[in-house]
Amino acid sequence: MSLLASAQMIEVSGERIRAHVKFLSSDLLEGRAPGSRGGDLATEYIATQFSLLGLKPAGDQGTYFQKFSLVGVEPQPDAQLTFAPNNGAPASFKWLDEFVGVTYQQRADAQFDAPAVFVGHGIVAPEYKWDDYQGIDVRGKVVVLFTGEPPSTDPNFFTGRALTYYGRWTYKYEEATRHGAAAVLIIHTTPTASYGWEVVRSSWGREDQEVKLAPGELALAFAGWVTKDVGDKLAATVGSTADDLLKRADTPGFTAIDLPLRIRGRVPAKVRTVETRNVIGKIEGSDAKLKEEAVVFSAHWDHLGVGEPVNGDRIYNGALDNASGCGMLLEIARAWAALPQKPRRSVIFLAAAAEEAGLRGSYYYGQNPVVPAGKTAVGLNFDMFLPYGRARDVTVNGAERTTLFPIVQEAAKRMGLTISPDSRPEAGLYYRSDHFSFARVGIPSFSVEPGEDLVGKPAGTGHKLIEEFNDKNYHQPSDEYHEDWDFAGMEQYAQFGLLIGVNAANSPKLPTWRAGDEFLPARQKSGVN
Repeated sequence: MSLLASAQMIEVSGERIRAHVKFLSSDLLEGRAPGSRGGDLATEYIATQFSLLGLKPAGDQGTYFQKFSLVGVEPQPDAQLTFAPNNGAPASFKWLDEFVGVTYQQRADAQFDAPAVFVGHGIVAPEYKWDDYQGIDVRGKVVVLFTGEPPSTDPNFFTGRALTYYGRWTYKYEEATRHGAAAVLIIHTTPTASYGWEVVRSSWGREDQEVKLAPGELALAFAGWVTKDVGDKLAATVGSTADDLLKRADTPGFTAIDLPLRIRGRVPAKVRTVETRNVIGKIEGSDAKLKEEAVVFSAHWDHLGVGEPVNGDRIYNGALDNASGCGMLLEIARAWAALPQKPRRSVIFLAAAAEEAGLRGSYYYGQNPVVPAGKTAVGLNFDMFLPYGRARDVTVNGAERTTLFPIVQEAAKRMGLTISPDSRPEAGLYYRSDHFSFARVGIPSFSVEPGEDLVGKPAGTGHKLIEEFNDKNYHQPSDEYHEDWDFAGMEQYAQFGLLIGVNAANSPKLPTWRAGDEFLPARQKSGVN
């Protein structure tokens, strides 16, 4: 019997996944925010499960915990934002309803008062001959921009429909900082952000957690968002609209526009040190040499904690985002531990902290890995699975960029699954989950994501349910556990991930990125050709 065949015979149980999800998303854990009592309970639970399964501690000093510190910056409701046109009366805006954001200066009372510049999408991409900052000096100014990137159907221009990292809000703030901007305002639209204002409001109206600034390191006084209505008021100063500014930003040859106004802000914040931790367990491989190499399975344990009440509920339980992935991680770990013959390479199970704060835990692991990046075969991530039962398809966005893809295709075939393309490539989902932290250091990585073709349901049902969840429950207190949920799909995808992991752990050669991929240089730097 092949090792893959034996892996297929190890039972993976949706009901065991259910038990983990139910506990991790209970009100007792208060939304699992890093640095909170609920976060500590979640990590103790996961570490205890690792211990019960027989995983070896792979954290600090013989423990399951990899500790690190963040700086928590909680914006206060008396934050102020004012536009002062060169000609006309100043206009002030309402916190949460019209603007949100945080200071990256990690100070209790950051302020700014500076001229404004519209820089389109705020992208500098020499390989695509695109530079939104060309010919303009934004040092000490407020940069106004849209998230996203120029629309394209040409795979050689911003990779076609699929959003690149240039389109992510994280990149926008990083690039503006490199250019010396004082502050950044992103004009929100649902199409450019790929989510509505309520998601921005709930995510940015709470504590932000960042790596501590080094002495003398530049940081934005304000990294913020404004509604499209506020964007229209900005655009009106140059006789335009937000929609028109977006059209200009999308047009080749765009040049930045000085806006005839000053933008003033005061950003009071509560600042604290947040001590948090990844949870890491290891099962050694069976090959004397290859056990020094590893496969990594990951899922983030954190969610948004306790925040602004919605319909009287202040606990952002994060049942699907991402107690679901943690439940699957624990069940895959149980199944791997039960394999009668262990794969040749070792396996690392990582429950990452602070994903919601910007992939902080996985980034820390990537910089401080248990097994070096050059000896890690693959990173398989599990983030947010919906309880809609079994499906006929699966999404593995990014797997096709790696030499591991034939193994992924084989596992899908054995499971009777069709590999579906990313249904929202323009949303840049690849850069929004923990596998991205592994890819940045060269590890072939991707997330296993649920499909939409649900067994026993009419065509289009899966897509409709996913859209409904994103519109009503994503990053809301309503993302909470229900007893009538169907965990058969999570069981199915956990089994699929297990098969990929086993085959990757037994592959004669370490996988890498395909020629021309943006992450191939990092893989080669880590020693894998």
